[in-house]
Amino acid sequence: QVDKDMEEKDLQSVEYFVKREVLDELCLDEVAQKETWSTKLTLGDQVKECSVPRLKHILLTWVPVLSWLPRYSIRENALGDLISGCSVGIMHLPQGMAYALLASLRPVYGLYTSLFPVLVYFIFGTSRHISIGTFAVISIMVGSVTERLAPDSNFIVNGTNGTETVDIDKRDAYRVQVACSLTVLTGIFQILLGVVRFGFVVTYLSEPLIRGYTTGSACHVCVSQLKYLFGITPSRFTGPLSLIYVSVLLPQTQVPELVVSLVALAVLIVVKEINDCYRQKLPLPIPIELVVVSLPFSFSFILSLLKAPRAPDTTFFSGVIGDAFAVAIVGFAINISLSKTFGLKYGYKVDSNQELVALGLSNTIGGFFHCYSVTSSLSRSLVQESTGGKTQVAGVISSIIVLITVLKIGPLFEDLPKAVLSTIVFVNLKGMFKQFMDVSLLWKTNKVDLLVWLVTFISTIVLNLDLGLAVSVAFSMLTFIFRTQLPRYSILGNLPGTELYLDTDTYKEAKEIPGIKIFRSSATIYYTNAEMFLEVLQEKVCGCVFNNLCSVCVCVKSASAFYKRNGNSVDFSMTETATDGLHKGQMNLAYEPDITMSDSDSATGSDHITEFSRHGDEEKKRACKSGTHSIILDISTTSFVDTVTVKTLKNIFRDFGEVDLDIYLAGCQACVVEQLEAADFFSASIPKSRLFITVHDAVLYIRKKQWKAYFVLVGHHQYLSHF
Repeated sequence: QVDKDMEEKDLQSVEYFVKREVLDELCLDEVAQKETWSTKLTLGDQVKECSVPRLKHILLTWVPVLSWLPRYSIRENALGDLISGCSVGIMHLPQGMAYALLASLRPVYGLYTSLFPVLVYFIFGTSRHISIGTFAVISIMVGSVTERLAPDSNFIVNGTNGTETVDIDKRDAYRVQVACSLTVLTGIFQILLGVVRFGFVVTYLSEPLIRGYTTGSACHVCVSQLKYLFGITPSRFTGPLSLIYVSVLLPQTQVPELVVSLVALAVLIVVKEINDCYRQKLPLPIPIELVVVSLPFSFSFILSLLKAPRAPDTTFFSGVIGDAFAVAIVGFAINISLSKTFGLKYGYKVDSNQELVALGLSNTIGGFFHCYSVTSSLSRSLVQESTGGKTQVAGVISSIIVLITVLKIGPLFEDLPKAVLSTIVFVNLKGMFKQFMDVSLLWKTNKVDLLVWLVTFISTIVLNLDLGLAVSVAFSMLTFIFRTQLPRYSILGNLPGTELYLDTDTYKEAKEIPGIKIFRSSATIYYTNAEMFLEVLQEKVCGCVFNNLCSVCVCVKSASAFYKRNGNSVDFSMTETATDGLHKGQMNLAYEPDITMSDSDSATGSDHITEFSRHGDEEKKRACKSGTHSIILDISTTSFVDTVTVKTLKNIFRDFGEVDLDIYLAGCQACVVEQLEAADFFSASIPKSRLFITVHDAVLYIRKKQWKAYFVLVGHHQYLSHF
C-alpha cells in the first residue's frame, strides 16, 4: 500500500511545459489545416461501395447469430451453457405460468411466451446473458389491456335456474386475441424504432424513473394476486386508487385457499433464502418453484397444446395503440438496462438499436404463436449468469426444456391452483421491493433523482400503470428542463502559476485578472435560458441588468480596489511575438498591473462605482474604463447553438461594445463554430479573431493588446517631452 501511495504521489507531481503562440480560430484553421470538404458519401458513392464485404457486414449486423455462432467454442462454453440453460428452463416453467395470470391469460400461454420469443432472440439478440421471456411488469401491463377490452361483464350468459355465469372459454379466447394483437403492435413499434436508429429514446427514461416505476408496478402485481391468495372474486375496477378496492373484500376470504397460499409462501421463501445463502456451493439452485407447482397436479390427459400460428386481429390495433407504445418503451428500457449491465461486466458491446429489432421480432413473431409481450427478467438473467452461461445458446437449451414440458406434461398444469402460482409471483418480486433501498441512497447522492423516483412510484401507485408512466416521463423531462434553465453561472479566476481558470466562489486561490471578466455557464446556451444568460452576465459584470428602460448602469469595481483587497497579483507569463513567423524573436513579459487604471484609482483603496447615462457615448466609455475593459465568455459547455443563442451573442457584442467593453469567446467546439458560420454570426463587427481556443489564449491576447497600447502611450509621452 505504501508503494502504491508513493507511486500515485509521483504521478501527481508530473509537470508539463507547452510553448506555442496564442491561437484564435483563424490561426487554428491555418495551423491545424482544417478540412473544408464533406466526409459524407453521396448516394452514388454509397451504391458503388455496396461491395460483397459491405453487404456481409450489413448481414452480420442485422443477424448477429451469424457472426458469433461459427466461432462458438464447445470446449469453453458448452458445459456452462448447458447447466445454465437447464437452470433457466426450470425457472421458465413456474414463472411463465404464474405471470400469465398477471396478463389475465391461462397459464399455458405463459409457457408459449417462454418458448418462441427466446428462439427469435437467439438469432437477433446481442446480449449473451439476459433471459428473454415473461416479466411481471410487462405481464400486468398486458393484463390491464386484456381486462379493459374483455371484461367479464361482456361474456355473461344465462345459466341453469335463471342464474348468470361467465363464459370463461369465450372470454379467455377473446383475451388471447387482444394480447396477441397488442404484442404484435408492440413488436412493430420496436422494430420501426430500431430500424430508424432510435435506440437513444430509452435515455429519456432515467434509472431512478425505471426503478421507481418497477417498484410501483410490483405493488400492483401484489395487489392483483391477492384475490387468488385469499380466494375472493372482486369486480374489475380501474382508475386512480384502484389498489384500495380489493381490500374491501378481504373479509370474504376463503380459508382453504389462504392455507394453501401461506404454506406455499413459507416453503418458497425458506428454500429461496437457502439458494441465496449457498449460491456458491450449490451446482444448481434448488428448483423449489417447479416442486411447488408439481405437488398439486391432477393427472389427466389432454392432447398436445401447441397450436398453429394465427395472424392477430388487426381491428384491436386502434384500441391498444397507446398501450402498445408504452409496453414497447418499458419493455425495451428494462431489456437494454439489463443487457448493458452484463455487457459492461464482461466486456462486450450491446447494440441498443439491434436490441430493439431483436425484441420487436420476438414480440411480433411470438404474437403469431399465441404469446404475449416479453422482455428480459432480472431473476432468470442472474441465474443464467451465475450458473456459468456464456452465450445465447443457454436460451436455446432453456426453450427446449419448455418445449418438452409443453408437449409432454403441459396439460397437467391446466388444473393447477391459482393460489400456488400467485405465491410464485409474490416471491419473485423480492428483487423489485429491494429497490425501496434506493430512497436512502438517492437522498445522500442526488435529491433530484430521488424526487423523480418518488414521483414515479407514487403516480404509478395512485394513477395505475399507463397514466403513472406518462406522468413520470413528463415530470422527468421537467426536471431536465429546469436543470438547463437554471444552470450555475460562474466568474472564473486564474490559479497562479497555471493556465487553469476556476470558479472564484469555489476556489479561494483562483484570482480574477484585473480588467478582465471571465464568465461561464454550466449548461448549453439555448432558447430556454439565453435570456437568463444575458441578464446574469450583465449583473455580474456591471452590477445591474441592462434593458430598454434602464438609462443608468453601475459599472464593475475597479481593478485597484481588487489589488488592495487581495494584496497580491495573479502570476503567469505570456509571450509576445516580435515577428509574424512561428516561434521567432519571442520575449517573456512579466505580469503587470492593469494599465487602464488611473493614478487616482491606484491611490485609493475604496471601491469606485460610476454611474453613466446611456444618452452619450463618451459617458458610457468613461464609465466602463474605471474597471473592466474585456469580457471572455467561456462557452466550452455549449454543445449546439440555435437562432436565439446567435441573436443573444450578437446583442452581447453590440450592447457591451457600446460601453467600450471588448467581448471574446473561448472554448468553442468545432460543431458550434460551424453552426455559427452557417448562421452568419461572424462579420466585420464580430471578426472570427475574437474566438479563441482556450480561455488562457484569450487572456494572453488581451494582455498583449493592453501592453501594446501601453507602449504606444509611453512612446507618445516621450515624444511630447522631447519637444
